[in-house]
Amino acid sequence: MKIAALQMVSSTDVARNLGVATALIDEAAREGAELVALPEYFCLLGRHDTDKLAAAEADGHGPIQQALADSARRAGVWVVGGTLPMRTDDPRRVRNACCVYAPDGRRVARYDKIHLFAYDNGREHYDEGRVLQAGDTPVTFDADGLRIGLSICYDLRFPELYRALTRPPCDLLCVPSSFTHTTGQAHWELLLRARAVENQCYVIAPAQGGVHENGRRTWGHSMIVDPWGEVLAVRAEGAGVVMAELDLERLRHVRGQLPALTHRRADLAGH
Repeated sequence: MKIAALQMVSSTDVARNLGVATALIDEAAREGAELVALPEYFCLLGRHDTDKLAAAEADGHGPIQQALADSARRAGVWVVGGTLPMRTDDPRRVRNACCVYAPDGRRVARYDKIHLFAYDNGREHYDEGRVLQAGDTPVTFDADGLRIGLSICYDLRFPELYRALTRPPCDLLCVPSSFTHTTGQAHWELLLRARAVENQCYVIAPAQGGVHENGRRTWGHSMIVDPWGEVLAVRAEGAGVVMAELDLERLRHVRGQLPALTHRRADLAGH
């Protein structure tokens, strides 16, 4: 299966971002992609964290979700819809939700980000918990026989989530992200390759990459990593398509020559 990570430099305007996302999905489909993945906050990188509250949608309804479903149906591809703000019972909080659509436009999965990012180096200050409500459930889905696990950005730093996702093993892990330039430069590739190696599966990581209207700079470097930790394709900055082949024979070879997944100790799970 050909898979594509779609990199964006999202703006403060939802309609404009949807236009860019739609064009990238169509471009990837023309190039032969069967599964495409958008970055975290592909639909909105606002000037303030609270901008997410105004753009939030009810589960199953709204222009962002409709655009994702329509794009999947029109292009005939699986769409991992980055993330969008989903309403909660608390008007001061939203969920950061990743919705997945089948080639016929049906929604087949929703994952809400579990780990909420907080960072302060004296110059940059972030605390997602001010407007986000954390999810609590790992989510996988099946796409044409492939087992695919979902995660979002800061989740990447928590290997126990991926261990939960890979019981049984996943063929592909998705990590739509919006890493800061500072943390991305230090840890992005290192963490992605580690997750691929320790779980012996492919990793697709679509990211925000560039300087945004709100003044924020994101790291980019959207990439696809194979189960041996090899980076198959990467884009440093700017909007575009990063594509590679998910090769099941490669998966079998890696797991066969080094059967680490079969050596896991059940009695150590959760410790």
